[in-house]
Amino acid sequence: MTDTTAEPTQGGSTELKVTRPFDGTPLATLERTSEEAAFAALARAHALYADRTAWLDAATRISILERFAERVSAEAEALALQAASEGGKPLKDSRIEIERAVSGIKVACAEIAQLHGTEVPMRLSAASAHRCAYTYREPRGVVLAISAFNHPFNLIIHQVVTAVAVGCPVLVKPASSTPLSCLRIVELLRDVGLPDGWCTCILPENRVATKLVADTRISFLSFIGSAKVGWMLRSKLAPGATCALEHGGAAPVIIDETADLDRCVPLLARGGFYHAGQVCVSVQRIYVQRKLAGTLAEKLVEAARAMKVGDPTHADTDIGPLIDPGEVDRVHEWIGEARASGAEVLCGGEKLGATCYAPTVLLNPSDEARVSREEVFGPVVAVYTYDTMDEAIARANAPDLFFQASIFTQDIDTALSVSRRLHGMTVMVNDHTAFRVDWMPFGGHRQSGLGLGGIGHSMRDMTLERMVVFHSPGLC
Repeated sequence: MTDTTAEPTQGGSTELKVTRPFDGTPLATLERTSEEAAFAALARAHALYADRTAWLDAATRISILERFAERVSAEAEALALQAASEGGKPLKDSRIEIERAVSGIKVACAEIAQLHGTEVPMRLSAASAHRCAYTYREPRGVVLAISAFNHPFNLIIHQVVTAVAVGCPVLVKPASSTPLSCLRIVELLRDVGLPDGWCTCILPENRVATKLVADTRISFLSFIGSAKVGWMLRSKLAPGATCALEHGGAAPVIIDETADLDRCVPLLARGGFYHAGQVCVSVQRIYVQRKLAGTLAEKLVEAARAMKVGDPTHADTDIGPLIDPGEVDRVHEWIGEARASGAEVLCGGEKLGATCYAPTVLLNPSDEARVSREEVFGPVVAVYTYDTMDEAIARANAPDLFFQASIFTQDIDTALSVSRRLHGMTVMVNDHTAFRVDWMPFGGHRQSGLGLGGIGHSMRDMTLERMVVFHSPGLC
């Protein structure tokens, strides 16, 4: 993921200007959170956690989140338009993002009931005689959530609502390019009854965010962004603090000779060009059996050319802008490098103004080109031919990235074998790599991240399991 959420801020400005990535139209001018104010927010959050009488019980948290889901649902269209405006994801997809957010809040409510312990067997030996024991779960402590731009509403739901659901005070730093959705989430939570201090949006310079990460009062860091920044922040955590890191990938797809191309091409086009490829699990590298390569490439080009690129707030737009013009330049540079390495540009490969890039299909870039080794984070899909399945798997697994992958086949033995051999925390069979529902485990390994997301999984990570042991002569 190429988001620069936590990289050093230049200039030390006290203002944060939010603009539409499509045309630069100003959306808001916000005041950055000073270092003093950021640490004051941390002090308030930690004081709430330290005072057990201030903790919100499960019934209260459920009630707050149920009302929150109702408010988000009631404001869905306005929230979708805001997310599309500040983040550049097309309105049709931003509407789905808000629907997912409502669903995610409901999942969090349901998962609260699953945050329970178990009986620990005793009286199994002389040493454990006259004893009984049980475990229970409680909030881990203050959560610091540092987020990315590409899903400005739903990422905050995953990072913030999970903390609220388990009873952890949370500070959230949204991406500087997309803070408005986060601010509205915090406002709505307060409106529906979440007391002050339990969820605070902060907009500090990144050097301040790094200092917050290192503070001993932070118990859990939730980070979504680039691997370079995520691993650096992990190294700053105080002893005892834990984290979940969600970075990027270069998602591989393997298509064998039995695959139904008419079925898989629409899925691959959707998975590759959704949100202009600015998704950590976008379809990026497709390895197709040589005799099918020409047909697959032709169909994928046809699908790419049918997509409308433009203003993300228009209902018929399929692909919006990249988050800033610098990203357009970077993607174009990578395409040029791939072309120089021998790739054939089947479609796209050009800037559409300063902010958009044409959906691009490449054929057989070098395995050493950056489009083959690193996350493009743009509307670029590369098609590679292969002769044997062993070759395809080896090439698919070559980058030190380990997130989501997929295999398209009608052969059950191939599906079972390849799904185990492909590098991916999740491997899809006959589906694109960007599939996700919010209750499934989701996360990367190696350079792609640490730990698992998904509403319930994040909630368990934000809690501690503690134990009570009773010793009584009356226990037989």
